[in-house]
Amino acid sequence: MESSVAKEIIVIGAGIIGASVAWHLTKAGARVTVVSESGAGGVATPNSFAWINASWGNPETYFRLRVRAMAEWKRLAKDVPGLPLAWCGGLCFDLPPDRLEAYAAEHSSWGYGIERVDAKRAGEIEPNLIEPPAFAVYVAEEGVAEPVATAKALLADAERLGARVMVGAVDRLTLSGSKVTGVVVSGETIGADEVVVAAGTGAPAIAATTGIKLPLDMPPGLIVHSRPYRKLLNGLVHAERLHMRQTAEGRIIAGSDFAGGDPGENPAAAAHELFAAAKAALRDTDGLEFDFHTVGYRPNPVDGFPIIGRADGVAGLYIAVMHSGITLAPAVGLFATREILDAERDTLLSPYGMERFAP
Repeated sequence: MESSVAKEIIVIGAGIIGASVAWHLTKAGARVTVVSESGAGGVATPNSFAWINASWGNPETYFRLRVRAMAEWKRLAKDVPGLPLAWCGGLCFDLPPDRLEAYAAEHSSWGYGIERVDAKRAGEIEPNLIEPPAFAVYVAEEGVAEPVATAKALLADAERLGARVMVGAVDRLTLSGSKVTGVVVSGETIGADEVVVAAGTGAPAIAATTGIKLPLDMPPGLIVHSRPYRKLLNGLVHAERLHMRQTAEGRIIAGSDFAGGDPGENPAAAAHELFAAAKAALRDTDGLEFDFHTVGYRPNPVDGFPIIGRADGVAGLYIAVMHSGITLAPAVGLFATREILDAERDTLLSPYGMERFAP
């Protein structure tokens, strides 16, 4: 930090991204106030499948950011003991074999730890699958972070380090000329040197109070949750139209894809259908009971990639909104902190600034 006076920073949002940004900024010496309407855990975070990975049909630049984020999770776990992280591995067979092989070849060439597996090996990885796939890919280094517990643990540690966490509705950002000077929270103005908007689906309305348009889609995702049950799954399973894992407390959670599928006209019926599919895919599920379903709205920038960086034309405003929040959180927290406090932008973020949406 260049100046001896600690920067006053407000972070809007207490989901996984807001929590990570707040923790990293506080750790680096900033004076941080976290503002959130929902309290710790945020809105999208609790409805997340919570997979930490660098999989899927991403361009190499995005893959590199995700791999770096996976490494940063390991660093963060050392700095904040007790984070509910598990490096449980991911077994994937939800693409036709030719496409799965193309994905495996590409990601292997980039250095991702992909193992191609047959039915016998798949059955060793997940012994309770009734029909292990004839061909799948397995990445042992993928994992999960129990999302709400992780966000809460980061915020609790940030508070221990001196951050302040407030629950309240953000009415608007305050401007002096073209510089953001603070936030109006439930009618009260709080001043700041910089404001970070990490409010997920709530971000566009907040940014709009300064005239900034955030191009976000908010697709709904249905996820079903069983009652806690004995251990059936070791890691993540991505089968065709059935993505599932078992949480730390023993719940099987499933979606028709890892982001949660389209809930359709009748989400309750879709939830029970999905639960039946999960039950039918696994052995010894006689006592496995449906508990509840969630429909979460995902903060998805229109081009599918994160928005991380300072806003164009408005000083003192930093935006951090993305769909892959669980994977990216520790890297985004670290990189945003360096950019906000030391004006150093990591090259891994260069494709993800606001300027790409400029007309």
